[in-house]
Amino acid sequence: MTDYAAVFRALPGMVALLTTDLVYVDVNAEYVARSGRGREELIGRHPFDVFPDNPNDPAANGVRNLVASLRRVVATGERDALAPQRYDVERADRPGEWEVRYWSPVNVPVLGADGRVELLIHRVEEITELIRSRSGPGDGRARVLEAEVYARARELQEVNERLRAAHAREREVALTLQEAMLPAPGPIGPHPTAVRYRPAVGALNVCGDWYDLVTLPGGDRGGVAVGDVVGHGLTAAGVMGQLRSALTAASRVVRGPAQALDVLDTYARSVAGAENSTAVETCIDWDSRTIAYSSAGHLPPALLHPDGTVEFLDRATDPPLGADPEHAPRPQAEAAFTPGAALVLYTDGLIERRHEDIDAGLARLARTLERHRGAEPQALADALLLEMLPVGGATDDTALVVVGL
Repeated sequence: MTDYAAVFRALPGMVALLTTDLVYVDVNAEYVARSGRGREELIGRHPFDVFPDNPNDPAANGVRNLVASLRRVVATGERDALAPQRYDVERADRPGEWEVRYWSPVNVPVLGADGRVELLIHRVEEITELIRSRSGPGDGRARVLEAEVYARARELQEVNERLRAAHAREREVALTLQEAMLPAPGPIGPHPTAVRYRPAVGALNVCGDWYDLVTLPGGDRGGVAVGDVVGHGLTAAGVMGQLRSALTAASRVVRGPAQALDVLDTYARSVAGAENSTAVETCIDWDSRTIAYSSAGHLPPALLHPDGTVEFLDRATDPPLGADPEHAPRPQAEAAFTPGAALVLYTDGLIERRHEDIDAGLARLARTLERHRGAEPQALADALLLEMLPVGGATDDTALVVVGL
């Protein structure tokens, strides 16, 4: 078996591994040697904290350009190479004294099984000596080369600022579009509900999550669904609107959640960008006190019983929409409830954390629900967001529906 830790340590050049929150996870020996910082000064810290821009030079922007590049990789999932950058590095042995250094960085995403960025590889070539070697004593070439690097860095900073502005505009438009397409929250008949949506913080991974609540014909019945579209931004918002509308229509005319997802699966195969989206549909029947449900690759709804017991509805799960080469009927299962219970549907932003097994997130959700058993839907929804989401917000958007039973 390949020892990937050994491979990482042996890689030529300066190589670091960072989280999507831009925190150092690991560095190789070359990075430690050339940066002049020990591992204990790097691991667990942000590049700005370790390598701030030179406060004595108003034009210094190397670290700002680096951070912008890393954030771009997180947002797009694509490799990003920077022009040679000047970095004034404060000497560890002489605080307040700065050394002129030139680095050529390349930032590469590490994708998880779901296609999302999980880590960042930051590779740097030290080119300080190369630039110095191209200039002879007293011929002024060093100053010319330095001016060239600064000019490229300034151009890159302007490009970064324009990209950030464009991303911010796209994010705002996508969120506005999503808000217009999602239904206004309200009760299902006489039964109280609570709906929450929280966009991802500091990323474009927004507008793929959706929810739906409808009153169904044939007695005291209601349909509740949530889903998650692969992708983000305006494209995801458009796909989300189409899938939600299709499922709303199907749930009103078919005989149960499985048939509704069958219809949605067929429809998703004709919508660009809908493949591998997930959804879960539930039909609550207050007359028989049962919940019928079916899931297309989505996280299981949680049924909170009055005594605090949490039952995950996971006995009718199939692949995501359009993922199976051959269309096949979806499974369906039922669960019983008693008055005072609550049904909770959610998307992965609520429970998933990088470097953590999904079972840990589900267990955390169960413990939180148990602590707040008996709470009204609005209070329960607020408690879930407060206790489940990371401080500062999640890196993926979150949709949450709570229905009082």
